[in-house]
Amino acid sequence: MQWSSAQLQGCIVASPDGRVDEATAEAFTEHLVSSVTLAADCAGKKLIVDLAGLDYMSSRGLRALTLAKRQADAAGVAMALARPNEVMREILAISRYDKLFAVTDTIETAI
Repeated sequence: MQWSSAQLQGCIVASPDGRVDEATAEAFTEHLVSSVTLAADCAGKKLIVDLAGLDYMSSRGLRALTLAKRQADAAGVAMALARPNEVMREILAISRYDKLFAVTDTIETAI
């Protein structure tokens, strides 16, 4: 799994790429935690996780999203998920994470 992040219009856009599974879940969690911290220091206080590059996410990845959401809420950071592909959209729907997070088709809409 690769990870990149950028600041866009006062928000942090975090972009994981690859798969989130047993082998990569710990790194995914660490990157999310760092991204929440970065977003807390930005004017927009918003973290957008760009899911376009993810092929798959296991329950460990979903747990990481939950932990990041708790951290974000405590820090006053809004968190959104953007650009999920069909596989990720199904995973979010089955797990009902599409009810927990704002899920958008574009990064611009998430901002």
